[in-house]
Amino acid sequence: MKIFSTLLLLFFGLSSFAQIASLRGQLQHADGEAVLYANIALYHAADSTLFKVETSDENGHFIFNEVLPGNYYLVATYVGSADLNKSDISLQEALETDLGVLTFSAAAIELAEATVTASRALVEIKPDRTVFNVEGTINSAGSDALSLLRKAPGVTVDNNDNINVLGRSGVLLYVDGKRLPLSGEDLSNYLQNLTADQIDRIDIITNPGAKYEAEGNAGIIDIHLKKDKNLGANGSVNGTYSKGRYARQNIGASGNFRNRILNAFASAGLNSGTGFHNMEFLSYQNGLILNESNTSSHRSENYDYRLGTDFFVAQKHTLGFIVGVRNGASTRPGVNRIEISDQNTPTLIDSILVAENESTGNRAQQTFNLNYRFDNGKGRSVNVDADYGRYRNENELYQPNYYYDASGENILTEIVNNFDTPSDIDIYTLKIDYEEDLLGGKLGIGTKLSRVYSDNTFLVYDVWNEVPTQNDTLSNRFEYEENVYAGYINYARPLGEKWNFSAGLRVEQTDATGDLQAFLPELQEPPVVLNYRNWFPSAGLTWQVAQLHSLSLNYGRRINRPDYDVLNPFNSQLSQLSYRKGNPFLRPEIVNNLELGYTLAYRYNFKLAYSRTTDQITRLIGPDENDPRASFITWENLASQTIVSLNVSAPIEITKGWNAYFNINASYLDNQADYGNGAVVDLQAFTYNLFSQQTFDLPAGFKGEISGYYSGPGIWGGVFKYNANWSLDLGLQRKFLADRLNARLSVNDIFYESGWDGVSEFNGLVSYGSGRWDSRRVSLSLGYNFGNQNVKSLKRKTGLEAEAGRVGGGN
Repeated sequence: MKIFSTLLLLFFGLSSFAQIASLRGQLQHADGEAVLYANIALYHAADSTLFKVETSDENGHFIFNEVLPGNYYLVATYVGSADLNKSDISLQEALETDLGVLTFSAAAIELAEATVTASRALVEIKPDRTVFNVEGTINSAGSDALSLLRKAPGVTVDNNDNINVLGRSGVLLYVDGKRLPLSGEDLSNYLQNLTADQIDRIDIITNPGAKYEAEGNAGIIDIHLKKDKNLGANGSVNGTYSKGRYARQNIGASGNFRNRILNAFASAGLNSGTGFHNMEFLSYQNGLILNESNTSSHRSENYDYRLGTDFFVAQKHTLGFIVGVRNGASTRPGVNRIEISDQNTPTLIDSILVAENESTGNRAQQTFNLNYRFDNGKGRSVNVDADYGRYRNENELYQPNYYYDASGENILTEIVNNFDTPSDIDIYTLKIDYEEDLLGGKLGIGTKLSRVYSDNTFLVYDVWNEVPTQNDTLSNRFEYEENVYAGYINYARPLGEKWNFSAGLRVEQTDATGDLQAFLPELQEPPVVLNYRNWFPSAGLTWQVAQLHSLSLNYGRRINRPDYDVLNPFNSQLSQLSYRKGNPFLRPEIVNNLELGYTLAYRYNFKLAYSRTTDQITRLIGPDENDPRASFITWENLASQTIVSLNVSAPIEITKGWNAYFNINASYLDNQADYGNGAVVDLQAFTYNLFSQQTFDLPAGFKGEISGYYSGPGIWGGVFKYNANWSLDLGLQRKFLADRLNARLSVNDIFYESGWDGVSEFNGLVSYGSGRWDSRRVSLSLGYNFGNQNVKSLKRKTGLEAEAGRVGGGN
């Protein structure tokens, strides 16, 4: 409480630094309906120069916060309505002026005669986040969420589908503002089965404030699914057929009904398809050479649906719920082959191990959300979210291991195993946020309580003459329970005409227990109990140096707790000689992030970031202690990781009808650790990533797109040094039937260069690896919108679009 009191006194004291004004109001149509996403421009009365542009929210409210005292006039524009003009606006020092309700009158034009051209930019840079608009790219057709993240600014995805932002690992994934409690292979599967047709935009928040939970060293990626907000009854259907080595297809539909009382919405989707992932490793360890190849395919079928309703129970009160269901089944046949030879006689093969794997999985996910929101329209709001998530995963693996002689024809040894590894996860959260306009700024206070319970069973069976017998030495059950209690306070306000300041403090108490239950008493170990409290300060400062130049400085401290799947020490095998195991003794990692941003002409953005992490959780490849032929992947804490990065984002209109977007990310990484007995990590690397998208207006209403990336060499995990890779995509789009039907054709990874290759050196093991998957594909996507396309609810930008973009407005 002393810290909270000190922060409040500090925030209140800041009011003496600036005497500025603010202006607010609400836009309505003549029938009383709120005007959504209108553009409002504020002009100086003296010389008619534009001061700032804002957009109205879903309730028609708008606010101008950083206004100098003086005389102004206002112009609001919206498609289908005559411009609304409000003059004689006089703003006084340290006072807020409320214009009340401003009413549009209908424009004297017929909508059928009006042509509205509207599109969101591919990337929008906002004060606290970067927005990647999926609908802004034609080449998203046939893609999934994981593929889209590879194209997002500042984001990279490594060979194990781990996601990094600005060179930093430990990013937290959200869907529609709710944390996605999946990791590892479960997260990868989810993202690969989430089609691009379901996604509206992706928010990338590299340095979240105190309002957000402190988990995630690299920040937050929030995937927003499509949700129609048009008035009346509306809907859409879409379908995609994609062909690479194998075919994939998906079909989906969504609809909503919205009026003054409620907004009901629903969506459903079905997707199926086959893919593959091939990997090769050449490893040197303990005087042996192991030449390993993994060929695997996966067939999946998934369906999902979401439904929800927001009830506008009163003018200031909204009550809503959302239910989401996602179920799927998959099969993953694969072959792991390892040729074993002596380093002194590398051409003479001693033996060959072949593991013919057959894996099946079923996933059932249900999420439930209950929301209450109060907003008085004058800066005071309360938001309450109660969530429950239920995740049930079933996995079975049949794995016969055959050891052959050098000819590959005679079986020397046969070891057959079955693995049954179900996983149940239950997550409960309660979150309360309160915001209040205070002393010319915004005060936020909130709390969050969360509970995660994970029950993981790992059963290993030895199969002899087709009869399975449970191996109690290798089998276990791992229960993980985590409770986090959090509270925060945050304050933001202008400091004069050109300065803006924000600061916050978040505290989180974590109580966690990992209990490994062995089937044999002599193997039983005591539970791992974690109890710790962490404080997470954050602060931000922006300076409008001149009309076309602005600077920002942000600091944040964050935490990354080890996931339940990396804590479980059981072995997950590709074969007897190649496996993965968790580490129950991992410590949470703590990171301090500092970012300096510069924006030129409201379009070109530069960000310099420094990050230092202690106890960095990283993925390592090492030799097995007991079997000189075997190697495994595990997780350890690095002593430290330091990253310095630079990101440049630039949209450029080359000519009329030719628009380009460039994103450049470069980073320097330094990994340090010493595990004793010569197991040392001392790696430095400079890496860079370039992404560009070129969009062209073509004859006959067609639109073309060329996009691609080039990723320079760098480091994945703790010790894997990868080489450069790149990809080039082509796309073509045409709209029909008054823009209701949208057809897209795309070709991805034309030259098939997006695979990976590199080398890992750690603790006496040197391993060269490479991988390829079905990234080269041709996709055709069709989407049709239907229903009451009411002009009053269309999210369109008018001639002020450029001005709104200058100040971070827009959708």
